[in-house]
Amino acid sequence: MAYLLMSVFGFRFPDNIDSWSSYLNFIALEILLGSNSRFVASRGREHGKRFCWIVVTLAICCLRWESGHQSIIQSLPDDLALRCLAMVSHGYHGLIETVSKRWRDIIRSSEYANLKAKEGWCGNWLFVLTEESNNQWIAYDPEADRWHPLPKYSGYAHREQHFGFACACVNNRLLVIGGSSAQHNSSLLHQKPLITNQVLQFDPFKKQWSKVESMRTPRSHFACSVISGKVYVAGGRNLSCNRGLALAEVYDPMTGKWEDLPPLLKPQMDCIGFAYKGKLHVLSDQVGLRDVNTSQVFDPNSKTWCTVEDVWPFSRAMQFAVQVMSDDRVYTVVDWGESLIKTRDREGGEWYNVGSVPSVVLPDHSRVLEAFSYGFAALRGELYVLGGKVLKWEEAGAGRFDILRLGLVRVCNPVIKPIKWRETKPMYGTACGAILGCASLEDQLFFWS
Repeated sequence: MAYLLMSVFGFRFPDNIDSWSSYLNFIALEILLGSNSRFVASRGREHGKRFCWIVVTLAICCLRWESGHQSIIQSLPDDLALRCLAMVSHGYHGLIETVSKRWRDIIRSSEYANLKAKEGWCGNWLFVLTEESNNQWIAYDPEADRWHPLPKYSGYAHREQHFGFACACVNNRLLVIGGSSAQHNSSLLHQKPLITNQVLQFDPFKKQWSKVESMRTPRSHFACSVISGKVYVAGGRNLSCNRGLALAEVYDPMTGKWEDLPPLLKPQMDCIGFAYKGKLHVLSDQVGLRDVNTSQVFDPNSKTWCTVEDVWPFSRAMQFAVQVMSDDRVYTVVDWGESLIKTRDREGGEWYNVGSVPSVVLPDHSRVLEAFSYGFAALRGELYVLGGKVLKWEEAGAGRFDILRLGLVRVCNPVIKPIKWRETKPMYGTACGAILGCASLEDQLFFWS
């Protein structure tokens, strides 16, 4: 069993070591050296994670189940064993908790959370909220290829739907900012939604939700992005401003405070925002009505706004239409008719096709179907297309159709040509349909330092 598990993770049992306990100590020495010197720096973070995984795998095979055995991992000091467990990505935590009560208690302990937070070992996360989910966020771990639910925030009322919010990852936390709330109740169809300035924070180390300081202005359907570790918001709408908001503000997670910024040059309602080359770009809801569209750009250094006449290839401002990779490469999805992925030349500014989002093929349906209302996200140099819906037309051609909600997840590396899509694990449980929010959190640290 141990040999099989090791082969899965790409390890071979050394010929010159004659016991599993010795091998644990051998790997522990490698990890200890890797954590405290540059002796094995060339091996990289992924190699370090695999070492920790093999330690955990061997520990599972070698566990002594006697009640008197108190070590976390046999033959390892507890502090080093805890570091090994802390390097295991979050998608495996459910599996790890089934090994023993001791390990379950460790994974859920504050000591474990504090160690991961201290070292900055947040892992890679893709956070998603789907329609009719009763505000149940889910998360994907690309390393484990697993989805799992996040704990629910207790402050939401029963059957209350949250929409029009922005979500952003900063300082190894997920922020869910502002938005509107409304009850799923047919008798309250004409009730106006409540627009909030509330900001929720999810801590991936403690796996807990909490409130942080609220925005100064309640707003919904607004522009939001992260620049240099701060969250910038602008525009949107609330019940006191019918033509859109011009107000802008910035949140510093290090101080936990919001500060006002100079207002937009022109109010914007139902706008989207993204960070590009250190500046905040705000696109209006009028994107696509003309060949040249005006966007407003904020420079955090000079704290000034300017307008830019620019060309955007999408026909309407999707909430998740634009993703910017770490190399400042901009990708956008055109979800009107055929869904196309486009990127922009960084010098000339021209747009060109990268490829198309695959059509949906149903086993009992002759037509290929185009998805809509899906999520579009970037994580670890790859693009994700998540969920969405399709119209399943009746074969008889009577003009009737059903709306099917999708839980599938498709991924591509946009740098590799021709573009090739693969399917990962579908979203967790009953999560499917339109994507209300999605955000990615990338582990930026290196294990071998």
